[in-house]
Amino acid sequence: MRTIAIVGMSLAGLRAAETLRREGYDGRIVAVGAEPHLPYDRPPLSKELLAGSTEPEDLALRPQGYDDLDLDWRLDARAVALDVAGRRVELHDGERVAYDGLVIATGSSARRLPEQPALGGLFTLRTLDDALALREVLASGPRVVVIGAGFIGAEVAATCRGRGLDVTVLEALPQPMVRGLGPRLGEVIARLHRDHGVDLRTGVTVDAVEGDGGAVTGVRLGDGDVVPADVVLVGIGAAPETAWLEGSGLPLDDGVVCDATGLVAPGIVAAGDVARWPNPLFDGRPMRLEHWTNAVEMGVHAATRLLAGDAGHGLEFAPVPFVWSDQYDRKIQVVGHLADATDVHVAHGTLEEYRFVALFGRAGRLVGALGFNRARQVMQYRRMIAERASFADAVAAADG
Repeated sequence: MRTIAIVGMSLAGLRAAETLRREGYDGRIVAVGAEPHLPYDRPPLSKELLAGSTEPEDLALRPQGYDDLDLDWRLDARAVALDVAGRRVELHDGERVAYDGLVIATGSSARRLPEQPALGGLFTLRTLDDALALREVLASGPRVVVIGAGFIGAEVAATCRGRGLDVTVLEALPQPMVRGLGPRLGEVIARLHRDHGVDLRTGVTVDAVEGDGGAVTGVRLGDGDVVPADVVLVGIGAAPETAWLEGSGLPLDDGVVCDATGLVAPGIVAAGDVARWPNPLFDGRPMRLEHWTNAVEMGVHAATRLLAGDAGHGLEFAPVPFVWSDQYDRKIQVVGHLADATDVHVAHGTLEEYRFVALFGRAGRLVGALGFNRARQVMQYRRMIAERASFADAVAAADG
């Protein structure tokens, strides 16, 4: 392969580029990034950067620079189409980038409300520019409403409370993150935020974001109540960036569909938020993970798989998912795949003190663990999940 194109130069794309060079690839690498910025770290956007304790220059993913990677950069360049047969990526300015191998790492974008209006003070949070714009308006001490109590919404709420702001969180489900954690653990998340002064309203629907003179004034709920707001953050999840691949013939289904090795088609691999693949460690369950750790691990794997070519059919990608969230003084860590778990056991502490580990089981296997300020134990269970430990053995180890 004389030229490899990497479309999407955030964490997964960067790690793919680094791996290509580390594995000895000395051909041309075209690095296509939709943002004008060099790769930066996203987790601080909803926390330290928004709080004002970190600045953009502190977020560089590669402070040492990029000279050693010898990349042919295309920044502020959106991919708009892919010609698989002709092996070309078309960019928004009309340029066509020819490639012999392709890494798709276009990530995801923040979901928007249906018919979301264009109003001052109404935000989503995905990019550095999003975070800086939101931080600027928080300086005036506004009333903040967060729509959605997932990780992004919860982190923004916690950061805003840390700045002393009035915060209301609106969540359609009965408890925050109840689909993944279940009602008992969802209630712990809810109590954590209420203990810190957040007006958390669950089981509510949003009819509209209201405004006057082009600026947000409030959020109208399904029951007709209006929650006053100067700033509204829409945190209702993310969608994979695949629109540019429509018509390419590649399989698309809540992401770019890969095989168990990360291969999409001959000479094409995918990595990070945009990739959906059957994880062999969890009986081939399809996964699409919007996690920092997965972006790192899959970026490395995708580059290795691409270089392996026809010899890479046995290089399955079978990680134990890992994600964390910092909210107030709690570090929340999740390993494994908690959805559809049938057994839950609380170990290493209590829910009341917000310092514990909860184990999740399915079909007799340990499939996940959730920890509050219990990093060492959570990592132990990540190893046990990778070893396919039984749920009974994990419970016995915890109780022993």
